[in-house]
Parts: sequence; structure tokens; C-alpha cells
Amino acid sequence: MKTKSAALALPALYALPTLFALPTLLALPAFLAFSGICFLSVLQPFSPSAFSADALSAAVPPPSPGFTCIRSGGGFTEYRLDSNGLQILLMPEHSSPTLTFMVTYRVGSRNEVTGATGATHLLEHLMFKGTKKFNRDLGLSLDQQIDKVGGANNATTWFDRTNYYEILGSDHLALAADIEADRMRNLLLREEDRRPEMTVVRNEFERGENDPFNALMKEIFQSAYVAYPYHHDTIGWLSDIENVPIEKLREFYDTYYWPDNATVTIIGDFKTGDALDIIRKYFAPIPRAPHPIPQLHTTEPAQTGPRRVTIKRAGELGVVGIAYKTPETRHPDFPALKVLSMILTNGKNSRFYRALTDKNLTVGADSLLEYTAAPALMILFAPLAPGATHADTEKAALAEIERVKKDGVTAAEVAAAVAKYLADSAYQRDGSFAIAGNINECIAAGDWTLYHDMADAIKKTTPADIQRVAQKYLQEDQSTTGWFIPLAPQE
Repeated sequence: MKTKSAALALPALYALPTLFALPTLLALPAFLAFSGICFLSVLQPFSPSAFSADALSAAVPPPSPGFTCIRSGGGFTEYRLDSNGLQILLMPEHSSPTLTFMVTYRVGSRNEVTGATGATHLLEHLMFKGTKKFNRDLGLSLDQQIDKVGGANNATTWFDRTNYYEILGSDHLALAADIEADRMRNLLLREEDRRPEMTVVRNEFERGENDPFNALMKEIFQSAYVAYPYHHDTIGWLSDIENVPIEKLREFYDTYYWPDNATVTIIGDFKTGDALDIIRKYFAPIPRAPHPIPQLHTTEPAQTGPRRVTIKRAGELGVVGIAYKTPETRHPDFPALKVLSMILTNGKNSRFYRALTDKNLTVGADSLLEYTAAPALMILFAPLAPGATHADTEKAALAEIERVKKDGVTAAEVAAAVAKYLADSAYQRDGSFAIAGNINECIAAGDWTLYHDMADAIKKTTPADIQRVAQKYLQEDQSTTGWFIPLAPQE
């Protein structure tokens, strides 16, 4: 995320990322789509009836010339810009005269190689340094243009995606489209911009090193992955941040920043026809990538035994982290794993809180289970209470995990976790920007329909599902355990 005081920070929705092909249409919807009317597609990763009957029967107005309407659901309609393959997601919502315009590129830190780790994030920063049309030397920087209309803009990078967004009045939709289309292919990428921006990113790296949870999570990922590029942190290795050449960043930009590797999402106060006309005006002149977008072929080899990491550095809070290999977000077991993580760590009625915090071993509990395109990790965190030991805390946590595997969970625990998930999901969709943050992670995970399908799948989770996935995935030989041991400052 670039540093800019006037900008809004994207909420921590990493919710918290190889893409599926678009679903095959049945005969009637295919005929209607061909006729210019978009109907809902039939692919449902978790449930064959994830959409309501009303959604199935509601036709969407024909798209403007040059677009193909693909599918609709959850308030969104997907289009494709025929000239270059750009994916478009539109959600008209007229409660306020504002909108969020977002471009998601399907490239993240997993696309980096040794010597260029952190390139995705550093490039994200440089994307604000200007083009020939929009640059500070002309008094027309990207930030200045957005500031003039009272808007906000920023960007974020993660494992499987990079996204850029503007939040502004609905009468400035064309400005956002102009800016994003222009920097998609016309970025200046100058060495005189890289050098000072590198120091900004280096400061971000150093701040992360001072956080025990962030430092432990980084070490756990590095140990858990030996082949797949989730191994390295999104911000990259310090030596790469400091030394990656501008030519390497240009190569990265020219490889991945193309319309057929991007999704434009617009949420808020606009008319569909007008939005498509604006997108056609600014994005249609951009060609498809002149090469196939590189796809990852690396897979993580099977883990054959437990792994451990220990960090000893200055600090005050000791932490135990226990990570288990879990499947990608589109896997049918992911919803049950999400509920399991909440039963273990979410709230004062969670298993860890009662077994650890109430016994004065921890000051709380937390977990991490990201939306990812590839198999990832569920990490269970136990921050130590004063006087507690890492060994005792880990032993108690593992005992509670084994209890879930052996005895299962209650229907009441599942119901409470589902209710919390649905309430939190509703809160995170309050406003166009919050919705954009959520759909962004679904796009990165490989299917934007996760935005509505996940809640349906979560609601259908049973106690038997929870015990089954606990037994399947929470295995010692698939675990990576980390201890953050704080050291007293040197006198």
C-alpha cells in the first residue's frame, strides 16, 4: 500500500488467491446471452442452488456494443470487453451519489522469483509516480486529480493480486477510468522515482519486523513452504527491496499489466449503460497482452513431518503459532475450515479462550485463514499471558485441537460461529468501498462468485463437517509450529 495521508487504507479483509474457466452455460441461458440478455450461469462451487429463484429469473439489460454479458449474481453482473478480454464487474447501488472504481490485476507476490521478491509491491508504489499524461511535473499527478474532486485513492498487494482503487463522487467516474486505463500501459517507471520510493518500502518492511505476530507469521510461511512462492512475504526480502533494478520492474509491468489479466469493478451510483460506454472509451484502445500471461506450474510437495521455527528478538509479548496446511479457497472443505477456525479462536466462548485464556495461559486467541488461489495455511495464534510458558501453552492448545478431532463440536458452537461470520460479513459490506474490498479477494482467489456462494456454504456447515475437516487437515505431520520468544532490551 502506498503511503499517502489523504488516502483511505483498505480494510484488513484478507478474508480476509490459476483461474477457473468461465462456467458452461446451459442451452436456454446461452441462447439468451447470444441474444443480448445476460442470465445467471450455472456453476456453483459449493451449492447447486446458491442463487435465489428471483435471481435466476431476473434478466439484465443487454450490454452496450463491444461487450459480452457473462453472468449475474449477488448484485453483480459480469461483462467482458470483447476487444481485449478485460473483465468487468458492475454493481449499481444508488444510496449515495458516490462510487468505488477498482482495478484488480491477477498478479501478486507468488509471481515473483528470487532476486525480485517484493517487486509486485514496489511496482504498486511506482504506479502512482505518473505517466506522460498524468504527472507531477505538469501539475497533473494522479493524486492531485483525485484530490481536486474530493476523492481518495490507494492500492494494496497480496499473494495473488494487486489492486488500485478510487473512491469519489459518481459524476467523476470518467476520471477514474481515464487514470486507471492510462497507467495500465503508460507508466513512466523512472529510476529517479524508484530510489526514494525504495526507502518508503524499506520503512514498511522494518515496521513489520517489529510486530511479533507479523514476524512469526513470516517465519512460519517460510518454513511451511519449500517450493510454492507463498514461501516469501509480500513485501519481499530486504536485499531485493534495496537492489531490484528498474529494468526488472519494467519487465514485471510489461508481463502482467494488461487488460486480459485485469478486472475492473465499479460499485455505487451509476447507470450500467453509461459505465460500459466509459469503459469502452478508455480501455478498448488498449490491446491484449502480446504474449500469454505466465501461469504458475509449481506445486508444493507433500510435507512429511512437523516443522518448527523459533524467533528470539527484543519484545514484550510471547506468541505460539500453530499452522496447518489447508486447501485453496475454492475447495469444498474451505467453508468448514473457516467455521472451525472461528470455533477454536473467535470470542470468549471459543475453545482456545476457555482452555487457554481462562486458565491464564494466554491473553486471547486469534487465527488466520486467507482467501487464496492455491493451498494455504490455517494459523492459530496464542499470545502468552505474563508468567505463562510457550511449552505449556502449546501443549494446552494441541490438547484442545485433539479434543475437537476426537469428540467433535456441538451444534450450538457451529450455529454461533455461523452467526458471527454472517454478521461480520454484513458489516464488511457496508458501502461501496467495503464491498470492493471483499470482491477483490474473491477475484484473486479465482472466482468472484465466492462473494455470495461462501455465505451459502458456511450456513450449510454441520458439526460432522467440522470434525471431518479437523481430522483431515489438523495433523501433526502437516503442521508448522512457531514460537516468538521476546528478549529483554540490552542495557
